[in-house]
Amino acid sequence: MDSLTKRRPPQQQLQAWLHGALGPQAVIAESTECTDGWFNAVYAITLADGRECVVKVAPAPGLKLLRYEVDLLHTEAHFYRQSAGTGMPHAELLHADLDEGFLLLERLRGKPLEHVREGMSPAVLAGVRHQLGAAAARLHTATGPAFGYPRRDGHTRSDSWRTSFLTIIDDILTDAAELGTELPAPPDRIAELIGRHADALDEVTRPSLVHFDLWDGNAFVLPQPDGSWRLEGIIDGERAFYGDPLAELVSLAMFIDPEDSPGLLEGYAEGAGAPLVLDGPARRRLALYRIYLDLILVTEGATRGFSGEEHDGMRRYVLGLLDGELTALDATRRHK
Repeated sequence: MDSLTKRRPPQQQLQAWLHGALGPQAVIAESTECTDGWFNAVYAITLADGRECVVKVAPAPGLKLLRYEVDLLHTEAHFYRQSAGTGMPHAELLHADLDEGFLLLERLRGKPLEHVREGMSPAVLAGVRHQLGAAAARLHTATGPAFGYPRRDGHTRSDSWRTSFLTIIDDILTDAAELGTELPAPPDRIAELIGRHADALDEVTRPSLVHFDLWDGNAFVLPQPDGSWRLEGIIDGERAFYGDPLAELVSLAMFIDPEDSPGLLEGYAEGAGAPLVLDGPARRRLALYRIYLDLILVTEGATRGFSGEEHDGMRRYVLGLLDGELTALDATRRHK
């Protein structure tokens, strides 16, 4: 996917970065841009000595981004470091240079689940979902000092998940208003509706590390001799925040009810040592997190230059989901 946010440095710059990170013996033999990503430019690198790695490049300084996207390279580096001891498999962070704006990462050998799931039997896919749920539960054992995004300026950080999340929502609604995003209702009405349900967020008292982008494109899997697939690792921790573990289900079960994703909740219960109960209050919170993701998806195209029939079709699909979520949340309040 092409995007205005992708900064594509010349080969000489990539080579200079690798020399600085790995030493003068790190000579590029082959460099291939990975085109699946939607935000950063990413390059698969093979060195002359046979080693392989991935270079991830942040957008150019001064580029118009969404408010939550500020300092995402730092957020991703933070995610890899903080999750390293949890048992969640992910690409290893080899080097980070936030001043130059790049990360150097392990190159995974598997394939994104998005590319291979259609060839899996229901039982095999459920087994992968089970592994993803368990991995997410292990990730959520990492605790931060406060809620919110781990960006260096501290914006959205607080001792209250309600306070942090409402700030996060205010940011994306401000972005939507500034960019002229089509929404099912005016931003102030959406903010008011979410505010009426903010009491549900007070149930969250521990700031867990949440990836918040665990869709199938970010889960790499490897085929096994018995016909199953093993979760090799997770990538793209740039949307990570400290908050409610329940928010992880928004991308783990993208656009569907988590209970309709066989293996997922069972895997989470195994990894957490306890079932994840989706009762009324939990589902109210889950609706808030779906609304947030939907707001991102319908707004981000304006700063990335997305256009064409495919993008417009996806945007309208998500708009329909957002409208349904807002309507259902409003009805939930009236019938409480």
